[in-house]
Amino acid sequence: MSASTFRTHRPAGPATGTRTAPAGPAGRTASEGLPYPSLTTTVPKEFVHRASIAEVLLTDWARLAEDRFTVTAQWPRGHSFYTSVHSCHDPLMAAETFRQAGVLLAHTELGVPLGHQLLVRDLGVHLHPEHLTVTGVPATVELTMTATDVRTRAGVLTSCRYDAAIRRDGHPIGTAYGTVTCMAPTTYRRIRTPHTSHTPHTPLPLTAPLAPQLVGRSSPKDVVLSPTHHPDRWRLRVDRTHPILFDHPLDHVPGMLLLEAARQSTTATLGHTTLPLHIDSTFTRYVELDTPCTIHTTHHTTPTGHHTVTVTAHQADQTAFHCTITPHTTPTP
Repeated sequence: MSASTFRTHRPAGPATGTRTAPAGPAGRTASEGLPYPSLTTTVPKEFVHRASIAEVLLTDWARLAEDRFTVTAQWPRGHSFYTSVHSCHDPLMAAETFRQAGVLLAHTELGVPLGHQLLVRDLGVHLHPEHLTVTGVPATVELTMTATDVRTRAGVLTSCRYDAAIRRDGHPIGTAYGTVTCMAPTTYRRIRTPHTSHTPHTPLPLTAPLAPQLVGRSSPKDVVLSPTHHPDRWRLRVDRTHPILFDHPLDHVPGMLLLEAARQSTTATLGHTTLPLHIDSTFTRYVELDTPCTIHTTHHTTPTGHHTVTVTAHQADQTAFHCTITPHTTPTP
């Protein structure tokens, strides 16, 4: 999973977030004498590889110890894509928050220059539904992040693992984990040629969507699956004009689109809208824009009645993505 291929010409200066808690907004400490130290803003969009400020979920960060950090975020009551499920905040918003937090810390605390590529190799989110309910105000979320297995080359991070404890208003709501690999622009271009955005290639035409109600969506624009002749198999539908999944141009299918495909195929398999509380995913290969990709599901039921769906993405006769989803057991009436 590529965290992003967003490039910025802004140099990577000193890490503005290197400090100890408590902290003020956007990487500033209260001791700096700000006239309004309690105001909240988002972190710079470049630090989370987003082109749209509206898609930045993080509000602040601080270093707690050599390998421990805190990152705060705000989840809106309503989002154009990460919509509420069973009156709960979308668990994929938690996955996107964790993704942004890992990118932020890589740049601000672990020395990765802006412009480097950050590739997520695996990502998991495990949540408790009782504290995910959408209320009358946006949700304030805090991630306590630990970086382990940190590897560097010439003083620059090459890979690490993140583990996070997620809290909302002081209540634990779950955990997340992920492994990220960092790559210099020259290395990325060498590996990705001829797929980089600077090389002409012809993406596949946009295929017809499944009916939105079959995958828990209200708009065909947000459907990422197309039908096939098999009940447990779909064609991945890649709309490069989607303002959230393709916040900026990419030379491959983004990982969050694959996670959405896993969620939608789970919903189609179970026959009702699902709240995916447990997500464990592995990204083994880039999913290219110019080659058909097929999504497969396998449904398992445990002796206790819990449902688990295994989702795989296949492209050019190779497995590119694997995900296991365990949804909340109560379907929508």
